[in-house]
Amino acid sequence: QLQLVESGGGLVEPGGSLRLSCAASGFTLDYYTIGWFRQAPGKEREGVSCISSSGRSTNYADSVKERFTISRDNAKNTVYLQMNSLKPEDTAVYYCAAVVFTPVQDMCAYKRANYWGKGTLVTVSS
Repeated sequence: QLQLVESGGGLVEPGGSLRLSCAASGFTLDYYTIGWFRQAPGKEREGVSCISSSGRSTNYADSVKERFTISRDNAKNTVYLQMNSLKPEDTAVYYCAAVVFTPVQDMCAYKRANYWGKGTLVTVSS
């Protein structure tokens, strides 16, 4: 069964850090552009960060630049999102997604994906 599984979410105080992981099973991520998206209550899903299959190209939403870092370890078939200096407005369900033959900018902007995970909840609150 082909699936993406997110982990690492939880409750954190403002200013804290979390690292999300996205692990693939049933297929290899080597040839996929991978993206992290989030959806807060009452809001549309938005692109947070995307990374190319090689890892050389990345894209970030303006709201997370300088705070979040996306990376990938193809040997572990896993993509990460390091989130620092978290703010209450970062509270959302975070999803990872995979798509082939798509530039990082397009994946993040248009939410293009062949596969989606089920999400992990991140809550930033004191």
